[in-house]
Amino acid sequence: MFKKISILSFSILFAACGSNTEKKEEKEIKLNSTPKVEETKTANEDGVTKVRLTGNDQMKYNLSEIRVKAGDKVELTLEHVGKMSVETMGHNFVLLTQGTNVQEFGATAVEFKDNNYIPENTESVIVHTKMLGGGEKTTITFDAPEKGEYDFICSFPGHLALMKGKFIVE
Repeated sequence: MFKKISILSFSILFAACGSNTEKKEEKEIKLNSTPKVEETKTANEDGVTKVRLTGNDQMKYNLSEIRVKAGDKVELTLEHVGKMSVETMGHNFVLLTQGTNVQEFGATAVEFKDNNYIPENTESVIVHTKMLGGGEKTTITFDAPEKGEYDFICSFPGHLALMKGKFIVE
């Protein structure tokens, strides 16, 4: 009888370990897999390059790179696809001039809550949207700057660490 119980216990233990190993392997695959990065969402209609950018409650944009042609008219629509309020999880789009120190800009922007976290009289901003809360969206239209690589960020306090990307003008 003892042998039967021992064999049964060993079989259960072995089966349990095997299923844990499978779960661990499955988790490792999920953790090590590269997240899918969406390509630049643009469409050129009537000489206007349309870009759809979203921000969510996890402090992430759907795009980390936006490519446009020099001289293009850009119509950028920012949509906050989360549910949190503008006071708690506000998002905006700020296109910075080349050479702007992003960290310094962010540290200064914190002081300008009443101005959508955009420093007054700054020469570091090419264009920006207003601050949005969950479910809101806005559209801005502007001319693409000269060829080069520019940073774009969300200037809500603490967001620029995760909500940033490159605006590439070809």
